[in-house]
Amino acid sequence: MNLVLLLGLAALFAAVPLALAGLGVLDRRPDPEVGRTLAVVKAMGATAAATRLREAQLEVPFVDRVLDPLLRRFGRVGRRFTPDERMTALRHRLDLAGNPAGWDADRVVGSKALACLLGFVLGLLVPPLLGLGMLPTLAMAALAATGGWSLPSVVLYQVAYDRSDRIRRDLPDALDLMTISVEAGLAFDAAMSQVALRTRGPLAKEFMRVLQEMRIGTGRAEAMKALGERSDVAELRSFLGAMAQADQFGVSVSAVLRVQAADMRVRRSQRAEELAQKVPVKILFPLIFCIMPCLFIVVMGPAAIILLQNFSGRGH
Repeated sequence: MNLVLLLGLAALFAAVPLALAGLGVLDRRPDPEVGRTLAVVKAMGATAAATRLREAQLEVPFVDRVLDPLLRRFGRVGRRFTPDERMTALRHRLDLAGNPAGWDADRVVGSKALACLLGFVLGLLVPPLLGLGMLPTLAMAALAATGGWSLPSVVLYQVAYDRSDRIRRDLPDALDLMTISVEAGLAFDAAMSQVALRTRGPLAKEFMRVLQEMRIGTGRAEAMKALGERSDVAELRSFLGAMAQADQFGVSVSAVLRVQAADMRVRRSQRAEELAQKVPVKILFPLIFCIMPCLFIVVMGPAAIILLQNFSGRGH
């Protein structure tokens, strides 16, 4: 009896799946309509994802999206024509310029190569539009390519020159502040920190970098020596050398700072007098070639017109 009951239950449980399979409920093949719906949903999701990806790409600045990869490619080309000594000099020039954000030696070389190509192309396209021949076109293309290759170096040199000039002008005031701070009881590092925090400009940034290098374990002498190597300002190097000697021989820091501050003020006055003495020489050529001809035209022009009218018989 028990065996018959077990067999009946087994037959019942087996009949349920068979019935469902017969009705198509357990059919593993997907319905065509359902498949098409799933395909449409996937396509819509892919399209939305592509749209979001494109919007994210468009949100990236043009410089990072297009110009940086282009400069990297041209940088690899420019490196082939730039010797290692020139690359070292270029890195030193970047140090003098303060290593602006996004600037490095490879980027500058890539800019030089790209500007050279653009200059060459413009040199080939513009002269024919002006009606010039083949030789002037080639000469103009060569000149434009040379100018394009030199343009990034000129810009970098100007940035470094302006930064060095700013450091030279800010140094006397910074030394006065350091002298006052040291005489008020602060240590030399704290006085340098006051200059870095309370002033603006490249000198404050350089002092802040020296303090950061000292905080990570670099000695004061090494950090100040690195600052001297990053700058070509003679006054700053003189100050750093004096402070290194004071640290080495145990001389009073306040006395050294006082002497250096007075010396920097004297040098600033002398530099202003030197620039004033150069003004007559610098204004000589503009005066001769620009101002004097205009003055002669204004003064002598009416008299010349009257003389011409009188001698030609049209004055009566």
